[in-house]
Amino acid sequence: GVGPSDASPDEGVVEDLPLIDEKAVEQLTEGLISHYLPDLQRSKSALQELTQNQVVLLETLEQEISKFKECNSILDINALFSEAKHYHNKLVNIRNEMMMLHEKTSKLKVSGINT
Repeated sequence: GVGPSDASPDEGVVEDLPLIDEKAVEQLTEGLISHYLPDLQRSKSALQELTQNQVVLLETLEQEISKFKECNSILDINALFSEAKHYHNKLVNIRNEMMMLHEKTSKLKVSGINT
């Protein structure tokens, strides 16, 4: 036959539900909330502080990154200036060579006319 051990563990629970005391449930709920709420509120304020600190840290990092970017652009400008100086020197040398060649050709023309 069916013994007491074969009975479902949930058997009889549905019938017991209407007997639950609403005031007891309310008091248990309040007790549970009052037990955990202070810790949760402390955790919430700690998390808010942490979040604010992270925002400040991110803003500081962004400022530092922009400083590094400015430094890089200054280095790029310096490189451009040194490159421009190099090419300017080359142009001056080419101009000097052209003037020298012009003088030589002028002398050749003059000496060619005299002969």
